[in-house]
Amino acid sequence: MKHTKTLFKKPSKIITRFVLLTICLTMLLSMSGCGESKMSQKQVFAMDTIMTLTAYGKNAEEGLNAAQQVISSLDVMLDPELPTSTTYAINNAEGENIAVSGQIAKMLSTAQHVYKQSGGALDLSLYPVVKLWGFIDDKFYLPSEEEIQAELQKLCFDKLILTSFPASGSFAVSLPAGGQISFGAVAKGCAAENAVEAMRLSGVTSGIVSLGGNVQTLGLKPDGSNWNIAVQDPNNPASHLGVLSLGETAVVTSGSYQRYFDGIDGKTYHHIINPATGYPAESNLLSVTIVCNDGTMADSLSTAMFVLGETKALNYWRENGGFEMILVKKDNTIICTKGLMEKFTLSNNNYTLKYSE
Repeated sequence: MKHTKTLFKKPSKIITRFVLLTICLTMLLSMSGCGESKMSQKQVFAMDTIMTLTAYGKNAEEGLNAAQQVISSLDVMLDPELPTSTTYAINNAEGENIAVSGQIAKMLSTAQHVYKQSGGALDLSLYPVVKLWGFIDDKFYLPSEEEIQAELQKLCFDKLILTSFPASGSFAVSLPAGGQISFGAVAKGCAAENAVEAMRLSGVTSGIVSLGGNVQTLGLKPDGSNWNIAVQDPNNPASHLGVLSLGETAVVTSGSYQRYFDGIDGKTYHHIINPATGYPAESNLLSVTIVCNDGTMADSLSTAMFVLGETKALNYWRENGGFEMILVKKDNTIICTKGLMEKFTLSNNNYTLKYSE
């Protein structure tokens, strides 16, 4: 079979995310005031998406600048195609140890935890397979079974060694020669988490960051009420299907609608690859939204739970806990875990809402 590169089905992922971002922020920030309630906002392009940072109060500008610096630093550090990045150094170290920051160590340890508990549903060493499909450079391609199997042989996340040196507070990581990792499944969650912390350290007590499907809040709204966070409608990404009312937390969504292409065989292929097969994950889900205090963990779980599918994802939640979840199924049924029973409001009549114990 001749394998032809295909065209991206969506007009622009940046435009799509920006439209959703505008909707979300309209809901989140539709209030005005002065003094401690005065809003400051900054938009940043990093990690291949438009990010919106919002802070309130007299320290808002200082907090936004600090948050932007954190995001920009991580963006450069994590780009696997940038020769000066830490990720590039790890991938080309031929098994040698590479010194890494605490942020990278946190992402790796979190991903390792989810990898083990999910039976490998999240695997950061899947990068060669994702690259083969063209989801890194947008040169979309339908690979052969032989090509996929060849790249799957490079999976080695279970062999990645993360070493901590408590005396110096430093870390090092080694990856088997030939293996490659990417932080795409955890980077935005980590960036949002660290951006919020930078705002906090700058004296901001109320703020929110939205990084292309990842939302993390700081404190409550200036008036003391919860944040209203829209959950994207996977069947109409410019709209939302419901709203979460939450305090300080992280909300991360992963879905098949976010990035995909039509193959020459007439099938649609999305970007969330199942490490067990090398193909886009097949389940009855359109999207998974995770609510968790830890942004890095929320990002990791959103990918892993999508790969696992409804039944295994709910079993994972029951057995491990520590987060809440919204599953949107292909039949337009929404499954909410019980911890969100009083926090999620359905606003789209095309969906049926159910709760899981």
